[in-house]
Amino acid sequence: MSTITLKGKTTNTVGNLPRLGSKAPDFKLTKGDLGDVSLADFVGKVKILNIVPSLDTSTCALSAKRFNEEIKKQGGAVVLNVSRDLPFAQARFCKSEGVDSIVPLSMLRDLSFGEAYGATIADGPMAGLLSRAVVVIDAGDLVVYTQQVPEIGSEPDYGAALAAARKALG
Repeated sequence: MSTITLKGKTTNTVGNLPRLGSKAPDFKLTKGDLGDVSLADFVGKVKILNIVPSLDTSTCALSAKRFNEEIKKQGGAVVLNVSRDLPFAQARFCKSEGVDSIVPLSMLRDLSFGEAYGATIADGPMAGLLSRAVVVIDAGDLVVYTQQVPEIGSEPDYGAALAAARKALG
């Protein structure tokens, strides 16, 4: 369990992010076309998982837009933006904000992602949503970077995540 805060008030996640060097847990998440994807759909790619509570919040929107712009400059990796938002809401957000270089994914049908990645918020007013976290997975599906953002309202460390992705790209 990780302890995080929401506006300074303590809350917890159901577990911890995957350990560095461990095999990334598989997942089943839903794309905008309502098709499901798993880790195998991104085989051989460096993956940046931008895990957020909801794209309807300002900080989540900022992180999605920032990773969208950064990945255009860096290339070579894929950004998977994971939330509990419905795929329709994710698509609407991406269209209205010009976000076209990340892959929005929803826990619509399968909530096990949050458990496997230790990112589901366990208590407090946001219980059931995902915490704000970043996980970078190399092309061999090993976890090479994690950040559990300590304050839900804060942005992740983009520089560290992108540096880990660059290193994984070789």
